Amino acid sequence: MPNSGDPHSRTPVPAEIPYERMIQSVLDYAIFMIDPKGRVMSWNSGAEQIKGWRADEIIGRSFATFYTREAVATDWPNIELRCAAKQGRFEDRGWRVRKDGSRFWANVVITAIRNDSGELLGFTKVTRDLTSQREQEDALRQSEEQFRLLVESVHDHAMFIVDPGGFIQTWNSGAQAIHGYPAAQAIGRNYSMFYTEDDIARNCPQSDIESAMRDGVFKTQAWRRRRDGTTFLAEVKLSSVRDSNGRLIGFAQITRDLSEQRRMVDAESAKERMTNFLAMLSHELRNPLASIRNGAEIMRMQPELSPTLERVRDVISRQSTQLNLLVDDLLDIGRLQTGKLVFNMERIDYGDVVRTATEAFSEQAAAKQQQLEVRVPEVPLPMRGDAGRLVQALQNVLANAIRYTPSGGRISVDVQVGVSTIMTSVTDNGPGIDPGSLERIFELFVQGETPRARWEGGLGIGLSLARALVVKHGGIISAHSAGAGRGSTFLIRLPRAVDDFALAAPQTPAVDEPLQPHRILVVDDNVDAANSLADMLRLLGNDVVVSLHGIEALEISERFKPDCALIDLDMPQMDGCTLVGGLRAIPGLEQVRAAAVTGHGQPADHDRTRSAGFDDHLVKPVDVSKLKRFLQGAVRQSSDVVPSA
Repeated sequence: MPNSGDPHSRTPVPAEIPYERMIQSVLDYAIFMIDPKGRVMSWNSGAEQIKGWRADEIIGRSFATFYTREAVATDWPNIELRCAAKQGRFEDRGWRVRKDGSRFWANVVITAIRNDSGELLGFTKVTRDLTSQREQEDALRQSEEQFRLLVESVHDHAMFIVDPGGFIQTWNSGAQAIHGYPAAQAIGRNYSMFYTEDDIARNCPQSDIESAMRDGVFKTQAWRRRRDGTTFLAEVKLSSVRDSNGRLIGFAQITRDLSEQRRMVDAESAKERMTNFLAMLSHELRNPLASIRNGAEIMRMQPELSPTLERVRDVISRQSTQLNLLVDDLLDIGRLQTGKLVFNMERIDYGDVVRTATEAFSEQAAAKQQQLEVRVPEVPLPMRGDAGRLVQALQNVLANAIRYTPSGGRISVDVQVGVSTIMTSVTDNGPGIDPGSLERIFELFVQGETPRARWEGGLGIGLSLARALVVKHGGIISAHSAGAGRGSTFLIRLPRAVDDFALAAPQTPAVDEPLQPHRILVVDDNVDAANSLADMLRLLGNDVVVSLHGIEALEISERFKPDCALIDLDMPQMDGCTLVGGLRAIPGLEQVRAAAVTGHGQPADHDRTRSAGFDDHLVKPVDVSKLKRFLQGAVRQSSDVVPSA
């Protein structure tokens, strides 16, 4: 009868389909019988397909034929039969051998066959080729091992797994490096041990897990704790991990120590603060220096001064020059340390550098009745460098010699030229340098150990800056002394140009032309700086008006109609860059010549004033010769203007 629909009923196997034919039709399993001694008694199509033997080739042979040599050597085939006979069934996985000698990974089930009286008749053996599955499993294991090794090799990130309760299950080398715990002391403990006491009190470990469980991932930057109790700023990512059914099985946490990044940010912030401080310091120091220098120049312009006032004027001039050099050095040391010092490298004549540096100090040496001898070859000394910085370096060495050489002493500057170097020696007959200090004197804020060095004072930055400037030019500077009371020699070695490049033809010094009078507007919120500059300009024959802020300057200019304007940059209400544009917007003042007069002298400051439309950039305290050149430029500019009809 047909199936009645009873789910427990079975459809009988048609009698016309013998069991042997059913077995023969199975192709993905090797099914065969073996006798109690292990000889093959039957063979199905699946066995032929998997193992490669035909029935007539294998029946009657030992089933050990399918085993590897290593397995046969250990009598493993017979062990399997004995186990199956004893237990009724034996299952194993292992390597088996095909007819062609190739191996395959097999799942083997051997079942004992007994008659009703329990006598062993033989065994059925079912073999399945699992090579493909084995390869997949091996690939998976290899992938897992590679992933484990990858995670383990990450040293800058802590990577570990926690279970749904927050207990640590895995631990990589980065976790040990960052948190300080070896795996044995971390696995099994709750991950809340990395939180600070305040975060634990606020139940942050649990709330973080809940956020990751709800959103899939939780990210934060927070303080975490190391094994030694110290804390560090960490970037934390907590991700939920679920199985194929969506069941939560734990969380993967990745932690990155931001301490180094924070230090870099703090260092950059410190550099920025230093840059801002230097800009402020430059402005604040140069304003009083400008007033002092202007006062000295005004005294110099007076037709008759008493000998006492002349001496006072010269003292003010020399000391303001020295103070200006100290300010330059102090600012440049700060710029060097923050990477802000700029070098304008070009083709120069080193002879001009030496002459400029020594001429500036001839008055200083004369004031101390010192003999300053300078020997420079008459031929050009071509090299590549920043002339201003090299002058500064040589002046610092000269200043050191003049400071420590007693009155009436002798200082010599001698330049010699080698094949590839230019060597400058600065020699004095002063107190000398202790052998233990020959290198230390080039360190920042370090002075010599002699009583005279302590008495002379100084900031201890000149020689340090000189060495830094020389090194930036690919040179070296060293100090030598025969001992106490036997003087000192400083040697500066610089690379000379190996190619004979042509130097620019020296410009013939312009004759000091008498200045035509101008209407000049001086704008500066520093009263002393503004008035002293105005007084000096008036002594030069100019009509000068002073304003202390920008808005007033614009009102004055509409009536005064200045030819030139000398404008400070940092002023309240309206800065200098805004003011210069406002001046040129006044009808009739479109061509007014303007110079920025400021304490800011870095290349970026020059770029800023140039962009704002200034014709010149004069750094306080303003050199009188540069001021005159600016005013002479105004004369040339006015002569170029074609009057309207």
